[in-house]
Amino acid sequence: MRIVAGKHKGKKLLAPTTTLIRPTGDKVKQAIFTKLQFFVADKVVLDLFSGSGALGIEALSRGASEVVFVDGSRQGVNLTKNNLKAIGENCQVIFSDYEDALKKLDKSFDLILLDPPYHSGYYERCFELIYKNNILAKDGIIVCERLRTIEVKTPYFELFDSKNYGTVSVDYYRAKGKNEI
Repeated sequence: MRIVAGKHKGKKLLAPTTTLIRPTGDKVKQAIFTKLQFFVADKVVLDLFSGSGALGIEALSRGASEVVFVDGSRQGVNLTKNNLKAIGENCQVIFSDYEDALKKLDKSFDLILLDPPYHSGYYERCFELIYKNNILAKDGIIVCERLRTIEVKTPYFELFDSKNYGTVSVDYYRAKGKNEI
């Protein structure tokens, strides 16, 4: 695992030693941030189900002003903290169940990176809590990684783009009626 672009480009990240943490592949990560290249700078980002922290760290490398990392596993939290330390960044890393975190976060985010365990069934509940707790900023974007075989539906946000990368799909959501990036 490595940082694809930005101020930390090429730096290696520590990989998980457990199969319970599934980092986003470099190809998919690069595609996500290429699409968001003019959006990320100076934005406040939430990396939900952060695992290794690779997605949020990529956002930091590309100029995000702040990233909050949330993971419900001690291994994920420790891995994220160690990866942040390795690149000299200091961010808030929260060890919490996603539901509790989404209920307690007291700010809105311009970009939410949503990458739960694929077969968890958490997708729809995440969208509901993001909406009901007003977590997404007015012109914010949610990036959702899923298996192509998993269908995600939400009445709360509008799907404005979706790309397939092998067995993985990445969906881009925004508040209903907003302009594309």
